[in-house]
Amino acid sequence: MNLPTGRTAVKVCGIIREDDALAAIDAGADVLGFNTWTGTKRYLDLEKNAAWVERLPIIRVALLVNAPLDFAERIAALPFIDALQVHGDEDAAECARIAAFGKPIIKALRADSPAVTSGADAFSTRHVLLDAHVPGAYGGTGARVDLALARTFREANPALTVWLAGGLRPDNVAEAVRVVRPAVVDVSSGVESEPARKDVAKMRAFTKAARSGDR
Repeated sequence: MNLPTGRTAVKVCGIIREDDALAAIDAGADVLGFNTWTGTKRYLDLEKNAAWVERLPIIRVALLVNAPLDFAERIAALPFIDALQVHGDEDAAECARIAAFGKPIIKALRADSPAVTSGADAFSTRHVLLDAHVPGAYGGTGARVDLALARTFREANPALTVWLAGGLRPDNVAEAVRVVRPAVVDVSSGVESEPARKDVAKMRAFTKAARSGDR
């Protein structure tokens, strides 16, 4: 998974339509995320939509939430999926089993206390995504991540590649980049005109603002 160097990368998550995917790429996204969890309105059946997803000229990440191992293995076997985002309650042992399927994994942690910094290097990956903590939810809530906590986490884990999510929007992502200095900023609801429908203008504004935070 070759992320851009020298600047913060932008990931647009919760893509369910080809036109939204192409618009995100045109707006400057570096990574697209596809949610395989049926408990969200942003669910996408990757196997049924393989024809258009495999044509996208971008890093493609499949999001898993407490997925059975056989399902995770099937998604990992899709040749057009570049990485797996493990976004549920998976422990280190489960992450190790998923990583053994051969695709890089990104482990999501719900950043609700400084304790999140403990043991973050135990998930068979150097890629860790910090999201806001909302009980019973697994991302896409619009709740804002604690930037001070995220910065403390990054500083405490210099060997990890930090992805930042949680309530990011065009009007606050520049601040998030300046404060946390993540490798990747991840947005879903913050660039939507309605649930699961991406807004072209908002995606352009988000990418522009993220770039401004790098200065």
